[in-house]
Amino acid sequence: MPDLAFYAPMKPPGHPVPSGDRAMARGIVSALETAGYRPALVSALRSREPSGDAAAQQRLLAEARDETTRLTASDQARTWRAWITYHNYYKAPDLIGPAVSRALGIPYLLIEATRARSRLTGPWSAFARAAEDASDAAAVIFYLTEHDAITLDELRPPAQRLVHLRPFLARDALPPETSGTGGMLSVGMMRQGDKLASYRIIAETLGHMQRTDWQLDVAGDGPARADVEKLMAPFGPRVRLHGALTPEETQTLMGRASLLLWPGVNEAFGMAYLEAQAAGLPVVAQNRPGVRDVLAPGTCPAPEKGAVALAALAERYLSDEDARCQAGRCARAYIKKRHLIGSAARTLADALNGVMT
Repeated sequence: MPDLAFYAPMKPPGHPVPSGDRAMARGIVSALETAGYRPALVSALRSREPSGDAAAQQRLLAEARDETTRLTASDQARTWRAWITYHNYYKAPDLIGPAVSRALGIPYLLIEATRARSRLTGPWSAFARAAEDASDAAAVIFYLTEHDAITLDELRPPAQRLVHLRPFLARDALPPETSGTGGMLSVGMMRQGDKLASYRIIAETLGHMQRTDWQLDVAGDGPARADVEKLMAPFGPRVRLHGALTPEETQTLMGRASLLLWPGVNEAFGMAYLEAQAAGLPVVAQNRPGVRDVLAPGTCPAPEKGAVALAALAERYLSDEDARCQAGRCARAYIKKRHLIGSAARTLADALNGVMT
């Protein structure tokens, strides 16, 4: 019988659209199983409301109340020893877990929670309050990056424990090492906002490349694909847009790429960075909060250095095989030590053992 309730209000693990958020949710379930627990995916209710629509938020709050009633009265709830929610923030708060946990008298834990008290007024005020209440209710909050921990620590209730859960790959061994025979690789969804900003920086970077024999493979798709195509059009066949790929197809590209190029504008951390480094790819990114938490120590330039610095780093790896191979080996060792599922399972188990009776 399941002994843990698991919920992902942003995107359930079974959602059909791939993303880093879905990958992380699936990875957490696998890590809990690796640690010996039996998590149950207790609800598919998505609370994400991206538009600031008060009426939509009220409808979701009503659905959540019904879901809370259903879960509290369910037979399976009697077997749960704790409730774990992944990703709570003002556009996708956990509207279920705190109430169910209180009703059942079990510990409530959060993985990746964002405090945004500035949103307590404005179009997301109801959801921002719910996200704050969920964060206040948690006995433990697992934070993924040092940047996240700053505000969580400032605002945490006295009895709440903060635990660093490093972002991780849901595997216990490294994949085969890249052959390094292919070109550069970029992996990212194509949507307006931060993702498109990264693609703009990539286009600027390519424009500053001095050598002309480079190739770039791009894995990703989305509503901003036309914008990305326009950005990459000046480079002709040197940029190949592959569209949305399966994890296996992406891994195949990584298995022959020479480096990963992704600036990382406002990335929480970026699963592609973990996957690429595990395959032995050097990463050409900007030294940003979140991103720096998952990159092996190296020479990634600050954002203010711009695309020129990214182009220089990419060309160094493309021109100097020894430097590229050395960076790749360091990256693989870094991921093996810190970012595989065994480490995550131990972190989760230690915290759960501390709160469960």
